[in-house]
Amino acid sequence: MTQHGQLYLRDQVPPRSTGYSRGKFGRLFPALPPFTADTQSARDRLLELGKTGGLMDAADVPPPNDPLTPNPNNPDNSTMTAGVTFLGQFLDHDMTFDPTSSLDRQIDPEAVENFRIPTLGLDNLYGSGRGASPHLYDQESPGAIKLLIDAAAPKDLPRNSQNVAIIGDPRNDENLIVSQLHFAFIKFHNAVVDQVLASGIGDPNEAFNEAQRLVRWHYQWIILHEFLPKTVGQAVVDDILENGRLFYHWRNEPFIPVEFAVAAYRFGHSQIRPGYIANFEGDNGGEFRVHIFNAELDHSVPDPDDLAGGKRAPRRFIDWPTFFDLEDGRSKPNKRIDTKLSSPLFALPFVAPNLPTNPRSLAQRNLLRHLTFSLPSGQRVARRMKAEALSAADLSDLEPLAFHKRTPLWFYVLREADVVENGERLGPVGGRIVAEVFIGLLEGDRTSYLRQDPDWTPTFGGADEFTVADLLVFAGVAERAEAPVPA
Repeated sequence: MTQHGQLYLRDQVPPRSTGYSRGKFGRLFPALPPFTADTQSARDRLLELGKTGGLMDAADVPPPNDPLTPNPNNPDNSTMTAGVTFLGQFLDHDMTFDPTSSLDRQIDPEAVENFRIPTLGLDNLYGSGRGASPHLYDQESPGAIKLLIDAAAPKDLPRNSQNVAIIGDPRNDENLIVSQLHFAFIKFHNAVVDQVLASGIGDPNEAFNEAQRLVRWHYQWIILHEFLPKTVGQAVVDDILENGRLFYHWRNEPFIPVEFAVAAYRFGHSQIRPGYIANFEGDNGGEFRVHIFNAELDHSVPDPDDLAGGKRAPRRFIDWPTFFDLEDGRSKPNKRIDTKLSSPLFALPFVAPNLPTNPRSLAQRNLLRHLTFSLPSGQRVARRMKAEALSAADLSDLEPLAFHKRTPLWFYVLREADVVENGERLGPVGGRIVAEVFIGLLEGDRTSYLRQDPDWTPTFGGADEFTVADLLVFAGVAERAEAPVPA
């Protein structure tokens, strides 16, 4: 049935494809039915669940002058620093880009074009290469093998005259934090190029290929040895590497499962805080403290008091010690994974108008996609994976909306993390989905270090290790303190 209760015409009913052979989007569990029929009643209940002031709203809007005010609805995560969420956003933009699907009609995932290559090869950084994406490269470097940096704004992404970032994926300029992380990868590539040239490789093409390989492999190492262990737990990662994947398989080339892209991997939305310390050169006690988003601000100005992207101003840069551990005592914890989202996420400033088919609430947008992609319930996925399902008591707050027995998968993954792992990492269902997809993408990429040289260890880290903090230091956008700064 449609949302208006009318019968679909045949050409409006998308097939539930099971081919998963095109390298686009697909399903992990194509035989599982949708968690509910796509009716107006279901949409209304999802909108109610994800509304401002509703069950998922953390009600954590802080005072205007202090977006970091502690709130009991945003408890800390003791295992992750604040930057891990934005690393996760950067990784997502490397795997998937779906600018065409709608929130108000059902969609066959295999018919959705993925504007990213479903690998972890940094095509959001490198674009289509020096020949097809020359605007991303510094034409004054030998052979145009370095990525472009604007000499007039050496702490910002390169931009055109209208402030549009000149990068491989426009979403990496959605907010200042992910924008600066992309900039750090540009600097990292250029620093690796310098290292490669210094090693004696004189041919520009050979130097570029070697630098790109090293950048990609260090990036993949971070995913496998830092991001995934923090997100799903080391035991899950080890089990998949040693015993293989149980659920994520493909025929010709890897694809992106909608159970991952639309549900499990959106766990990071629950970890976003209402505000952050962007840098230590602001007016408020020497810190630039800002809300992540503020829909009430005038975003036509070049320097609004939030972390909106697409802006250039002297104070719009990130000091990384609060986001990743640079051993100076200033890193801040991430928020726990749970079913509460920070209040600014219920009024996204870049979504307009606020209509039922195009809501500004991030929670509502995530939940409606469960209908458009016909996702199964969390309970059915848990049974299919032979994982212990959450009890009725664990989901009793959903009973008034009749979602306590057939729960939207995204909400289920968030609640599972909160109940089973105290919000510090994903639980059995969410963690297994996320880990299998990441590891599967690496195993399916013939150029990844797992396929080319699984015994490889990082070149630029210490003691066969390499972390995001190491990358930031090597790129020259952060420094490690010689001694911890007193709290």
